[in-house]
Amino acid sequence: MSRRARVSPEEAGLPGGGGRRRTPGLRREEVAVLAGVGASWYQWLEQGRDISVSPQVLDAVARVLRLSDAERRHLYLLAGLNPPTPQVVPDRRDMCDGLQRLIDTWMPYPAHIMDLYYNCVLYNDAAAMVLGMRPEITQNCLVDFFTDPLYRSRSNSWERNARTVVAQFRAACAARPDDEGFQSVLAEVSALSPEFVALWAERDIEDQGQVRKELDHPVVGLLVVEATVLKVPARPDLMIVLHAPLDEANTAAKLEWLASPEGRRGTMYPVAG
Repeated sequence: MSRRARVSPEEAGLPGGGGRRRTPGLRREEVAVLAGVGASWYQWLEQGRDISVSPQVLDAVARVLRLSDAERRHLYLLAGLNPPTPQVVPDRRDMCDGLQRLIDTWMPYPAHIMDLYYNCVLYNDAAAMVLGMRPEITQNCLVDFFTDPLYRSRSNSWERNARTVVAQFRAACAARPDDEGFQSVLAEVSALSPEFVALWAERDIEDQGQVRKELDHPVVGLLVVEATVLKVPARPDLMIVLHAPLDEANTAAKLEWLASPEGRRGTMYPVAG
């Protein structure tokens, strides 16, 4: 009822009629006509009766009531159906400045942001210094995991984590089986890495979570961090990956030194290691 009250007959494409209405917004009968359903059925829907509903009908009602993406998914939940995949609201697309501030605040610890296809969108200075993120690589975290010699040379946990990385990417693909973006990334990494092809053939699947990474940095030596993937509801197409130092190998102090002016000068002339 509250959503009906927000939509005027004129906004819905109906003649205003000029007369006063007892309640603001659309009447039940008008919503039913515009959504292409029976008036009694729509009344039962509002009353929460045990009736059969379909995604197509709910989408029609959501369109008439001008529901937001979050409200549309909530309607599905109220009807006992699996909600559709979250969509990015147009006025939330320009959040990159705020997200860059977020990962910059995470300094001196590495952080980066990637999209659904594991393309790197943003990263902070620590991710560049520790993980080797830089403009000249592919900027796809899956492809670079398997093909970037710098990252591979630093990662002591590469073989252990490779299986997890592939299993998590399979889970992401499974959620969008017909998405050409995933197929493009799969084709690229398969052409470049036989190791990826072998792991992909094992068909392991795993949700995003926390991953322990052991890195041998050329200047400060061993770093042990834990990567956690976070999602922003307003930007379901993005994932924030934050690396937190574990209480091993004096990692936190080393990361703080790398981000200091002295440390930044030292990384300009790394020693072999």
